[in-house]
Amino acid sequence: MSPAEARLKEVPSDMTEAEWTQRVNLAACYRLVAHYGWDDLVDTHISARVPGPDHHFLINPYGLMFDEITASSLVKVDLHGNQLTKSDYSINPAGFTIHSAIHEVREDAGCVLHLHTPDGTAVASCMEGLLPMNQTAHFVTHDLAYHDYEGVALDHDERPRLQNDLGNKNHMLLRNHGTLTVGRSVASAFERMYHLERACTMQVRTRMLGPTAYPIEKMVIEKNETLFSNPDRAELRSTMLVWPPLLRKLDRIDPSYRN
Repeated sequence: MSPAEARLKEVPSDMTEAEWTQRVNLAACYRLVAHYGWDDLVDTHISARVPGPDHHFLINPYGLMFDEITASSLVKVDLHGNQLTKSDYSINPAGFTIHSAIHEVREDAGCVLHLHTPDGTAVASCMEGLLPMNQTAHFVTHDLAYHDYEGVALDHDERPRLQNDLGNKNHMLLRNHGTLTVGRSVASAFERMYHLERACTMQVRTRMLGPTAYPIEKMVIEKNETLFSNPDRAELRSTMLVWPPLLRKLDRIDPSYRN
């Protein structure tokens, strides 16, 4: 057993092994977001549902940088915003509004990831939105929703509109605000965000070269959308193929996220 695997087995007495595993994966996701330069000081949020019958979820303590977050520092809350674990920190009210809205209505929302990156926000702020102008965008555009900006998300009355706009999609551009993905697991939410952010960056760079991108035939776009739209295959790829090497990367850099 590796040292990292040994740490994973050290489950605190006040939680289940399933919750601890979810905490480790979510803490890893925060560290990966920081590693790829997608963080925004102490703002933006990633949440993960705690396995079990209750609609409890884990979210970041408001005041820690993403590269400081560990499995044990994550805060558990219910759908009313009550903190269920002791912490020196509160949670971000705007983050709670967005994430609780999705966890409330999406039983499949194991993880919700929200960012404010420059390229993601740039595309979210353009009338045209994200276009299927390259292969990476095809991972996203068939499964992409939009939600209009209503100001900083402090008003819980916004939640039904956010829920309706997302529907059963797993990628969203929050107009004039940022990007959001949903996954059955932390792994799939992260991989979806990777593709969404990368597609936005590719579109921004393509637009910098001139007004016209080289066209892709409609039947090719539809062919790729059919290929990429199998949720079971996507989940298997994320959890079995993509996530394990990402955890190994983090363990080489700094395994303290597992603490």
